[in-house]
Amino acid sequence: MQPPSTSLPHHTATFDWRDRLRAASIHLGLSALVAALAALLVFGLWYPYPYRVISGGRDLFVLVVSVDVVLGPLITFAVFDRAKPRRELRRDLTVVGLLQLAGLLYGLWTVNMARPVHMVFEIDRFRVVHLIDIPSELEARTPPGIEVAPWGGPTLIAARPFRSEKENFEATMAALQGVQIGARPDFWQPYAEARAEVLKAARPVSQLQSRFPQRAAEIAAALQQAGRSAAETSYLPLIARKAEAWTVLLDGKTAAIVGYLPLDSF
Repeated sequence: MQPPSTSLPHHTATFDWRDRLRAASIHLGLSALVAALAALLVFGLWYPYPYRVISGGRDLFVLVVSVDVVLGPLITFAVFDRAKPRRELRRDLTVVGLLQLAGLLYGLWTVNMARPVHMVFEIDRFRVVHLIDIPSELEARTPPGIEVAPWGGPTLIAARPFRSEKENFEATMAALQGVQIGARPDFWQPYAEARAEVLKAARPVSQLQSRFPQRAAEIAAALQQAGRSAAETSYLPLIARKAEAWTVLLDGKTAAIVGYLPLDSF
């Protein structure tokens, strides 16, 4: 007489796998929904176009959220088992959810610290300034009417002219050490006060077309999207976090930004 088999029936094992897959799928759907809401915050406010590209916001968000969204459901798949006491199963799933939430919040904090806060006209170019670029010891010197880190997305401001040769020298030395002029609140001023300097530094788009004839179609498309002609549009180079530089298209009379072009115009 053979001893009774201790293995689980085939249909029971299959049912257990199906339960795990169902639980992981539900968790994945909830995680994707939370990630979509986070994306609205990140790309709707913190990294609007073109900052999601030139500041690396898209890549950073995808990296942080994809890891969080994938790991949570995988852990749920590993720990879900209806054979566990209900209280123990609820505890395990709660721990998984809390760990995933903590990971998401940390990821969003990282994205927040790296987010662009200002587009700054700086002497003869524009610079995207990120929250992490701003020296904390200078935040108290931010001019009235300008926020250090506006929650509604990057704002357009300018760096004021140097008031003395000494200030020029000190700012240059600081820039060589990594603290750029545009990232210093003590140099900030409203963009409207620098319109004359912007227009003086800007160059006609016709020069851009002459310099890059192989990009003529791309330049024309950017002008068409902005609803401008080359004759009424100027440009300045743009520096951001990533290696490639961009170009800012400007109204030739008002210095208002009318478009962007992924072209290194230095």
